[in-house]
Amino acid sequence: MKKSVFLALLAIIFSGCLNYYQEIKFNIDGSGKMVVKYWMKLPAGDTAGFVQKMGIFNKDSVKSEFTSAFTKIENVKVYSDTTDTTTHAEIEFSFTSIDSLNKLKPFNGSEFSFADGAAGQKIFTQNIAPVASGFGADTNSITMTYKYTFPGEIITHNALTSEGKTLTWKYKLSEIGKGKTISVTFRPYKLKETPVWIYSICGAVLLIVIGFLFKKKK
Repeated sequence: MKKSVFLALLAIIFSGCLNYYQEIKFNIDGSGKMVVKYWMKLPAGDTAGFVQKMGIFNKDSVKSEFTSAFTKIENVKVYSDTTDTTTHAEIEFSFTSIDSLNKLKPFNGSEFSFADGAAGQKIFTQNIAPVASGFGADTNSITMTYKYTFPGEIITHNALTSEGKTLTWKYKLSEIGKGKTISVTFRPYKLKETPVWIYSICGAVLLIVIGFLFKKKK
């Protein structure tokens, strides 16, 4: 069952019928949390029945695809949206190392890499494989989105949009062409580089305690 679910999912992604969203919040050591969402309008007739039987929108099957010794599943949800006749699957999980996700079949070809760069820097890369549209798909309405948050100072990146430490790559299927590569160089926070607001809070708390003790002595 697991193999057939995986192959069915890849077949539908690569046929250009499935919207895809992937979000990662990294820790300094390359571990982190990931959210994966995908959805599609199921065609009428036998094809819809085939997709359902393959299990890509079955909660247990989705969970099994992302279960491993280096992941911890936190939430799985499958539902239908009657307003636009779409079916959705969502999964949230934590991982011990982004590189380890290359061993999971759903990420076959992603080629995650979290490597050392120049002194004190890390380089993250990921491959987005080319997608061959099919089944009459509208390649301008179907999207693939990748949203990643990094724990440090962003040095260079090729994201399409950025907001603070969060970078986003969003492509229409027609824009992916022969594939894309996500690339980010950043300098991870060190302990002494803990964000200033944390020191501000600690300082405020310390002043309150000192003031309280001073008044108590009076």
